[in-house]
Amino acid sequence: MRILIVEDEHRIANSIKKGLEQERYAVDVAYTGTDGYDLASTEDYDLILLDIMLPEMNGIEICKELRKNKIHIPILMLTAKGQTEDKVVGLDAGADDYMTKPFSFDELLARVRALTRRKGTIVNTNLSVEDLVLDKKLFSVKRDGQEIKLSSKEFSLLEYLLANKKTIVTKDQIITHVWDYDADILPNTIEVYIKNLRNKIDKPFNNKKPLINTVRGFGYKIGS
Repeated sequence: MRILIVEDEHRIANSIKKGLEQERYAVDVAYTGTDGYDLASTEDYDLILLDIMLPEMNGIEICKELRKNKIHIPILMLTAKGQTEDKVVGLDAGADDYMTKPFSFDELLARVRALTRRKGTIVNTNLSVEDLVLDKKLFSVKRDGQEIKLSSKEFSLLEYLLANKKTIVTKDQIITHVWDYDADILPNTIEVYIKNLRNKIDKPFNNKKPLINTVRGFGYKIGS
């Protein structure tokens, strides 16, 4: 799950980024409106957290321009303004939800989850294929009832594979959705993480068929 934060107050932006990364999201940050718009219009995000008062290009302009260009990524507006008319302007510009600063991180996280559910990226707290179950809320993974310990990035990679089960995903798609924009990731890094997942998910269960499959020349698929 990949989120873009467009917020010119570095302390707020970095605090939100840190909190979301602890929740296993990949997060990019832009501190100006133009940088935010460039990322939002060229990269693949599941959600945008968009401040209204931004240098160079404000949040309303960004929102209108994205919608004008048929980019329908869910947008959660963030602003210090609380007047009803400001909320109306943001929603009329195409935003999906609105939060007034200051806000609690727990409330922000609840809004993030609600918007990604609305988008259809998250259907419930569990993702599964055959006897493998990943619980996003508890950050747990089990196969055949046995708990499997994963690192944070391994968990995010498995979550992405399961969200697209029985579908081939390329290395570029994995990099885009599991790592943030500034991460220095090479294609063979993905191979290392896939190998680690296989060692934990498939290898210990050699009496069962492997779940993670390589589709040569294309990418990877979990489930048949």
